[in-house]
Amino acid sequence: MQPLGAEYRLAVVNRQLAVLVALALSIVTGCSSSSVGVALAAVPRASADPGEAVLAARAVNAFGFDLLRTAIPAGKNGVLSPTSVALALAMARAGARGQTATQMDAVLRDLATDPHAGWLNALEQALAMRSGTFKDSAGKDTNVTLRIANAPFAQRDLGFAPAYLDALASRYGAGVRLVDYKTDPEAARIAVNAWVKDQTEQRIPELIAKGAVDNLTRLILVNAIYLKAAWRTAFLESSTAPASFVRLDGSTIDVPTMQETADLSYAAGPGWKAVELPYVGDSLAMTVIVPDDLAKFEATLDGPGFEAIAAALKPTSVRLSFPKFGLETMADLGDILKALGMPDAFDPNRADFGGITTAEQLYISAVIHQANLDVDEQGTEASAATAVVLGTTSMPVDQVIFQVDHPFLFALRDTKTGAILFLGRVTEPTVRA
Repeated sequence: MQPLGAEYRLAVVNRQLAVLVALALSIVTGCSSSSVGVALAAVPRASADPGEAVLAARAVNAFGFDLLRTAIPAGKNGVLSPTSVALALAMARAGARGQTATQMDAVLRDLATDPHAGWLNALEQALAMRSGTFKDSAGKDTNVTLRIANAPFAQRDLGFAPAYLDALASRYGAGVRLVDYKTDPEAARIAVNAWVKDQTEQRIPELIAKGAVDNLTRLILVNAIYLKAAWRTAFLESSTAPASFVRLDGSTIDVPTMQETADLSYAAGPGWKAVELPYVGDSLAMTVIVPDDLAKFEATLDGPGFEAIAAALKPTSVRLSFPKFGLETMADLGDILKALGMPDAFDPNRADFGGITTAEQLYISAVIHQANLDVDEQGTEASAATAVVLGTTSMPVDQVIFQVDHPFLFALRDTKTGAILFLGRVTEPTVRA
C-alpha cells in the first residue's frame, strides 16, 4: 500500500459545525473499494514551552515504570515505549469527561489535562530536534533518525466536537483520516496498519490483527515512533565474543558480548550499578542498570528513582562488556490500564468521551501496543506503535569494570528532557532474526 499522503488537519468552519470534506479529498488505498479521506484543518500546532517538555518527561517516565511492572511478565524479556502509549492515550484523554477523565489523569499523572495541554506538545517538538547528522568519536558523519507521528482514523460520518478536533491539531499535530468502519472495517484496519508500517520503516507491519476492528469501531488513535541511532563510539565487531550470562535461576548461557574501554557515565548504589552509552549527537543515550536482585530492585523503581540514578552518573573510564540483544513485545494493554486505575474508559456503560462526540457513546475497546529494539556494535534501531481503539456502545573511580552478565534493565532516553522513549528488561539476551 502506498503512504496515505501529506498530513492535514481538520478545518473548523465555525464553532458549531465541523465540515468534513472527505469526498473531495478521498484517496484510494488500493486495498479495496473503500477510500481514506484526509481532512483539512486551519488550526496550527501550538507553540511550545521547552520547560514543559521536562514536566511531560517526568510524567511519562512514572507511567512507564508502572507499565513495565504490569505489562511484561515477571522474569521475562520485554520492551515497550512509554512515550508512544502516553501519546496515544493522551489523544483520547482530550475528549474524556467526568470520572473517565479523572481516572485517566491519575494513571497518566495529569499528563494530558487541559491545564497541561502544552506538555506533550512541548515534548514532541523537543524530540523532533534530535534527528540530524553528527560526528562520531572517529570524526565520521553519522545519522540519527527519531520520528514520532500521530494519526486519528475516524468514522467519516460521525459528528466530532470542534474543540476536540482543535485539540488534536494544536496539541498533537494530528490530521484526521476518514474511513468507513460501518461498511468496511477490514479496509480501515488495513489502512491503519499501512500507516504504521510506513512510519516504522516496515518494522511493525501489522499492529492491529484481523478481527480487532469491526463495524462498531468509530475512532482509532495511533502513535508511531521510529529510532535509528549509532553509538558515539562504536564497538569493534572483532572484539565481540561469546561470554557467560547468568540467568535469574542461576544457570548460565553463552551470548555474543561486545567489549570496549571508554569514558562513559557510571554510577553505583546499594544493590545496583549503572552505565550510560551515548549515541552520536549526545542527545540520546541508553542507560543500563544492573541490579544485584532484579525483582526486588524493579519492584520499587519509579520515575524519581530513575531520575536520581541518571543524576548520579559521572564520567568514568569503564571497561564494558555488553551483550548484543533484540527484543519484541506485543500486548493488548486494556486489562493492564484498568488495573492501574482507569476502568471506566473501557466500560461501555460508564465511559464518558463526550468531548469527542455526542452522536454516539464511545468507549475504549482496546489499547494495542507493539515495540521492538535491536542493539549491536553500531548502535540501536527501534520502533513502537500504539493504537487506542474506540468503539461505540556512587563515587567516581579511576576505572571500573562493568560486566553486563546477568539480568538488567535499560532505558533509552532523551538526555535533554529525560523522557524515556524505550524501556525494557533483559533476563536472557537473544538476537532477533
